[in-house]
Amino acid sequence: MKSQKIFDAIEFAVKAHSGRFRKGTNIPYIIHPLGVAKILIENGLPEEIVIAGILHDTIEDTSMTIDDIRKVFGDKVAQLVKDASEPDKDDTWEDRKRHTIDFLKTASTDVVLVSLADKIDNIKAIREDYSKVGESIWSRFKRPKEQQQWYYQALVDVFARRNENETTVSLYKQFASQVQAVFGNSKGLSELNRRIKMH
Repeated sequence: MKSQKIFDAIEFAVKAHSGRFRKGTNIPYIIHPLGVAKILIENGLPEEIVIAGILHDTIEDTSMTIDDIRKVFGDKVAQLVKDASEPDKDDTWEDRKRHTIDFLKTASTDVVLVSLADKIDNIKAIREDYSKVGESIWSRFKRPKEQQQWYYQALVDVFARRNENETTVSLYKQFASQVQAVFGNSKGLSELNRRIKMH
């Protein structure tokens, strides 16, 4: 995929996330949306899905608005970014995560793909940092390990029911493997593997 629009989206995201770092690190935040884009590109997904992956945190975490995105990248990208974002940052962590879990049960396949790439990149970063700093990693987050495990396990359970094509199955496997590596095996992960084998 060789498109100027991809570079336009990267420039847009770089400006939007300027000055921000990943939690508890000195790594510029822009590394995360680029990681999400890399996963989507490697899986051969369409340009609009890749662009949405690059921009997925802009309206949630920066001063950019959905209208800013729509003006530059069009309605479909704007809708994907909106659907991939938490609607109310002022809500409690638990309510925001429950909303994400419930929304993904019926979200479009394109939104699920963006969300999977996002969550894969997040859990990979957690796994890599856990290998360096151990249990202290959980102090970086708004909730401790137990709540993080609940959230990621709930995502695995939701994604296990969204095996809609070869790409989603492939990404589910990657996500489940990373979650298992961080939190250990569980009923939900076993169920995911069972469902994938039956697919």
